Amino acid sequence: MNVNIKPLADRVLVAPAEAEQKTAGGIIIPDTAKEKPQKGTVVAVGPGKKDEPMTVKVGDSVLYGKYAGTELTLEGENYLIMKESDIVAII
Repeated sequence: MNVNIKPLADRVLVAPAEAEQKTAGGIIIPDTAKEKPQKGTVVAVGPGKKDEPMTVKVGDSVLYGKYAGTELTLEGENYLIMKESDIVAII
């Protein structure tokens, strides 16, 4: 996944994972009831702040807060751009 965007400072560009289509019991979830995904893959990473190097790197799978980041669409793909501090874990 190559993107022509370079986040600034401690910001990270994340491609969110697809929302679940079915429950564990096999019930199909309609689009209106789907939960917003809270995990994704890091696509681009900023250089970090002066005395704070970045922890995540391109390709990492991450978990982030439910309302973290700003949604944007580039070349037909949906992404989130957020501060590294909005990421809660690398999985």
